[in-house]
Amino acid sequence: MSTATYTVKGMTCGHCVSSVKEEVSEVEGVTSVEVDLASGKLTVGSDSPIDQAEISAAVEEAGYELVATA
Repeated sequence: MSTATYTVKGMTCGHCVSSVKEEVSEVEGVTSVEVDLASGKLTVGSDSPIDQAEISAAVEEAGYELVATA
């Protein structure tokens, strides 16, 4: 099991959180997605490491920006 943490910029409400969770959960290999609106923290669980570019693309598809890897 692999876990990666990122920061998402631009989320302002619960709908934002839902959009990010939905898009990231569709990335192949992702097993869990947690999003904290207050901090912008995105935690992605997977069976094996996932390329940050794939997570970034999913976040952008939801309409937001991946700004950092923690």
